[in-house]
Amino acid sequence: MRLANYIDSTYLKTSSQAGVSSQETRNLVSALVNEAIEYQFKAVMIRSQFIPLAKNLIQEAKSKVLVGTVVCFHEGNCTVDEKLKEIKEALALGADEVDVVVNYKAFKNNQIALVSNELVQCTRLALESGKVIKWIIEVAALTTSEIAEISSLIKDLVLEKFSLAAVESVFVKSSTGFYHTVDGVPNGATFTSIRTMAENAKPLKIKAAGGIKTKGDLLKMITLGVDRIGTSSAKQLIEETKHSSNY
Repeated sequence: MRLANYIDSTYLKTSSQAGVSSQETRNLVSALVNEAIEYQFKAVMIRSQFIPLAKNLIQEAKSKVLVGTVVCFHEGNCTVDEKLKEIKEALALGADEVDVVVNYKAFKNNQIALVSNELVQCTRLALESGKVIKWIIEVAALTTSEIAEISSLIKDLVLEKFSLAAVESVFVKSSTGFYHTVDGVPNGATFTSIRTMAENAKPLKIKAAGGIKTKGDLLKMITLGVDRIGTSSAKQLIEETKHSSNY
C-alpha cells in the first residue's frame, strides 16, 4: 500500500479567504503542485483558474499527478445548468476530476427529484468525458440517517443509470471543509460519518475530506473503506507515516 496513492493534496482558499494577494495564491498553488509531484500524490485539488498552471507543471515534470477542481463550491445550491456549465469549463481547462457539491439543502427539504436530476446529469457528463466525479454531501450539515439516505441515493442512481464500470469513477465525498459549525462540532469527515457513507455508498468509492491531519486519522479512514483522502496537510501526513512498516 502506497499512502501517497490515497491523497488529494488540497488548496481551495481564494485570495480573500486567505488574506493574501492573487500572486501569493498562485505561488501557493505552484508549491502545492510541486510538492504533489515530489511525493507522487494521486491528485491536487485546486480552484479551476489554476488548472492550466498545474497541468503545465505536471507535464514538464512528466508526472502522473491528476488535477481536480471543485464545482458549485462550497454551498452546492447552484442550478443543474450552472453545475453542468462549471464542469464543462473545468474539463475544457484540463481537469481530470471534478468534486461537485450536491444540493444538500434541497435534499434536506425532501426535493429528491431535483437532487436526483443533478446527480444523473452531472455524472453522465463526467463519465461520457472519461473523467472522475466526486459528489460532496457535506456531512456536517446532515444527520446520520440523512448521510445514509443520500449515500444510498447516489449509489442507486449510478447503478441504475450507468454501467457497472461507472463505480470506478464515481465517489461519495464527505465535506467541503468550509461548512460553518458551532461549539467545536467537526465540519469535516468523522469516523462515524465515513462508516455510514461506506455502509451505504459502496461499491462506489469514498473520499474523506475535512479535518484529516494526523497519521492516526488517515490510517483509521483507510480501514473504514476510504479510497481517497482530501487534505491540506498532505506532506505532513506522509512524513509521519512513511517509516511505518505496515504501510
